[in-house]
Amino acid sequence: MTDAIHEECGVFGIYTNAPTDVATPVYFALYALQHRGQESCGLVVNERGVFKTHKGLGLVNEVFDERTLGEFENGRIAIGHVRYSTTGNVNTANCQPMTVRHVKGALAIAHNGNLINALDLRKEFELHGAIFHSTSDTEVISYAITRERLECGSIQEAVERAMRKIEGAYSLVIMSPKKLIAARDPHGFRPLVLGELPENGGYVVASETCAFDSIGAHFIRDIEPGEIVVIDENGVDSIKTHCGKPSSLCVFEFIYFARPDSVIEGASVHKARLRAGHFLAKEHPVPADVVIGCPDSGLDAALGFSQESGIPYGVGFIKNRYIGRTFIQPTQGMRENSVKIKLNVIRETVEGKRVVLVDDSIVRGTTSAKVVKLLRAAGAREIHMRISAPPFISECYFGTDIDSKENLIANKHSVEKIAELIGVDSLGFLSTDAVVKIAADAHCGFCRGCFTGEYPVAVPEEFPKDKFETKFEE
Repeated sequence: MTDAIHEECGVFGIYTNAPTDVATPVYFALYALQHRGQESCGLVVNERGVFKTHKGLGLVNEVFDERTLGEFENGRIAIGHVRYSTTGNVNTANCQPMTVRHVKGALAIAHNGNLINALDLRKEFELHGAIFHSTSDTEVISYAITRERLECGSIQEAVERAMRKIEGAYSLVIMSPKKLIAARDPHGFRPLVLGELPENGGYVVASETCAFDSIGAHFIRDIEPGEIVVIDENGVDSIKTHCGKPSSLCVFEFIYFARPDSVIEGASVHKARLRAGHFLAKEHPVPADVVIGCPDSGLDAALGFSQESGIPYGVGFIKNRYIGRTFIQPTQGMRENSVKIKLNVIRETVEGKRVVLVDDSIVRGTTSAKVVKLLRAAGAREIHMRISAPPFISECYFGTDIDSKENLIANKHSVEKIAELIGVDSLGFLSTDAVVKIAADAHCGFCRGCFTGEYPVAVPEEFPKDKFETKFEE
């Protein structure tokens, strides 16, 4: 990744038929989903109707250890979350899952996505006496469900009714004292999958199938856009009153967000990235000696470019995987050298050669320029950059941290000018027509609003990224 687009959140839930250690499989599943969020994580275990929570800022291995996991008793239900904030400050109040206690029982919720009407709903709830403790959309969703729960007979009915009010992107896992519920917004912006535990007949839900692989669970199916899945002692039930709208999965899940070993909507992420590379080679051919990828999500696309073009594939970078989330850059000199510390060029691969450098995106262009400079210093004779996504010209309203238009380099400059600014000999982006074809086996439509400025649903005219902080922290 050459610029600062950050991962989505990841959610996970488990239901077992008998009390057992549910905290440990949630822990392993969150490890598998760590790529979707590195700011905070947490889990909630249902211990005979009592919810016990542990969460905090940091990576999974920083927040949990053997001692904290050992403090959880056996339970039948648990949910977990890894977070990167697209809205909401980085603080413990925004860590998920969130737990709400009310007259009809406790509720725990974890959310991936972003609501476009969260600000209006929050105002409405506050005018009716609600007190918010966080600045995340998730608390707004929890209030919407809780208000409906006070007026209806079941938690799944409350979720179904709340979905009539909340708008935008949301994949949810919700835990009540006796049920595990998964829900996906009617457009299916974010992935959500259902699986089973073969040893005890239990069930799991997750953002990606890679979480199932980590605990030995078997994939059953994708949860449909608009579907509510209810898991309890009677098994799995489905509510589809919100289903039927055209699906609009974020295509960037296949380009960057998801792990390459995951399968989303029937399509392999790894295969989709290979296909992106094939399309790139067809759309932007260039004579060269070697194709390299920028770790990590550019590697598969680089391999696809090599396969299609016949240009040999090479390993161009070594990535330092021991730089943590809190990498310190106290001086300007250290900040300038940060890319050198994170990535190191293998000189033997690029020296004296015409290099095709493949990556997944360019946002502001600053990091891309630094990577190109590293290749020049290592002796690359020519650098031809190929991007496995179209240029970003517009912000995202549905959970991806794509910046406002004025900070997007492609919204201000032509491709030729961008090439000049980052210092490459040529630059080519995947076309908007090709990007929706990379996941050829996917059973869904795609949102590509950040590439076109056209969205599946109407978006607010004013939508600040820090909407709650802007409006409520004056």
